[in-house]
Amino acid sequence: MVSNFVNSVKQRNILKGQFLQFIFVGSLNAIIDLGFLDISLWLYPTNDQTLLILFNTAAYILAIVNSYIWNSRLAFKGYAQKDVREKVFFLIQAGISLIISNLIFIAGIRFFTLCRFSLWFIQNISKVLAMISPSIASFLFMKYFVFKRLKAA
Repeated sequence: MVSNFVNSVKQRNILKGQFLQFIFVGSLNAIIDLGFLDISLWLYPTNDQTLLILFNTAAYILAIVNSYIWNSRLAFKGYAQKDVREKVFFLIQAGISLIISNLIFIAGIRFFTLCRFSLWFIQNISKVLAMISPSIASFLFMKYFVFKRLKAA
């Protein structure tokens, strides 16, 4: 009974530490993601949905590569195998998160356009919203699928 309690406390502390490290990596990802989008929109201002999705996707891919590098070395260091299975699962979660990101990004732009804010504000607030939900989904997917240690047979 005592050992179950001790293990439970250890698991919570590990989860809290991983989540804090994930937040740190996520902050770096947000800078890359939002930074690339803003640079793209500054160089090629547009409200064309196809270009916006293209810019968002490119920004997201840069951030997701950064995410894998840092999460495998920091937040999930003791769990990362860096094998084919892990990379495939990471790509699957990245693809799912990208779809979520693009849907929220475009929906946010459509919604905030009704409010008559500046185009820069609309695109940036939509991007921030498009980063939040996929980040939560990514943490859970990485924690329980991507960087999950396989039990020895």
